[in-house]
Amino acid sequence: MTVAFQHRQSAHCESGVAANLLGYLGLEVSEALTFGIGAGLFFAYLPFIRVNYLPLVTYRSKPGEILRKATGRLGVRVTSRRFRSRTEARAALDESLDQGRPVGLQTGVFWLPYFPPALRFHFNAHNLVVYGREGESYRISDPVLDTPVLCPADDLERARFAEGPLAPRGRIYSLQPGERPLDLAGAVRAGLRETARAMVKTPVPLLGVRGIRYLAGQLERWPQKLGTERAGRYLGQVIRMQEEIGTGGGGFRFVYAAFLQEAAAILELPRLFDLSREMTTTGDRWREFALLAARRCKGRGDLADLEPLAFVLRDCAAREEAIFRELLTLV
Repeated sequence: MTVAFQHRQSAHCESGVAANLLGYLGLEVSEALTFGIGAGLFFAYLPFIRVNYLPLVTYRSKPGEILRKATGRLGVRVTSRRFRSRTEARAALDESLDQGRPVGLQTGVFWLPYFPPALRFHFNAHNLVVYGREGESYRISDPVLDTPVLCPADDLERARFAEGPLAPRGRIYSLQPGERPLDLAGAVRAGLRETARAMVKTPVPLLGVRGIRYLAGQLERWPQKLGTERAGRYLGQVIRMQEEIGTGGGGFRFVYAAFLQEAAAILELPRLFDLSREMTTTGDRWREFALLAARRCKGRGDLADLEPLAFVLRDCAAREEAIFRELLTLV
């Protein structure tokens, strides 16, 4: 059984799956619009949480929030299940396909064989859509790929039950039309307000623009506090979380800039076009930071002096604070 499902490549898995499943319901919203309505942009530096023994840095809201908030604001219902048994999980997937319904899955990237080995890592919140079955394989629309793929059933099952942080436990979800009328402008405004408040109004110094500044202060002290070798590992973690896991720092800023462009037309607020360009420039600065940091990690710069990198981070924080404070006055 194969469902007539339109695959669209996206910048990020969760917002891409959400946009594609919404499109299947007849709601033609772009990935950028889904990302913004779902308040996907964020920043947090959480040194007490370790990923591969290194501090957690995140440039987005926690996994699952984009889908939950975007669908809720668009009036779409989400049905989600997890399983103890692999047999039950596979049966539920087959039943959905037999009913002609594409479904989203949460999986572990490391066990998906269609990813090149160099791109596999232990991250258990990767989203994809299954829309058909062919023999002992499933037809998959993975939004980070340019075309759909076939995945052997055993490999997909292993990915659905990957162990470790954010273990998916066979999670499967589907979307159903809601009962209330669509209020796109209201959804856009709600997404804008939530992101802006999270970035500039949070009282916690590890979150939002305060978190970016806190990371800058920590980063410039790492060489003296940790030694250059450990400082290099910590710095590598920052740019890995920024550039390799999801679309990360700069990439998410570009997606959000696209959202602001669409929001300008929907809300009839031309100033949002200007803020979109400013957000694009901020994304460029995040990419500049990643480039400078990567050079140091590869021995092409002085790991004992990270102040120039901290300067770029503080510039990113200042730019984002100005953008989000103005957004709060507009919406």
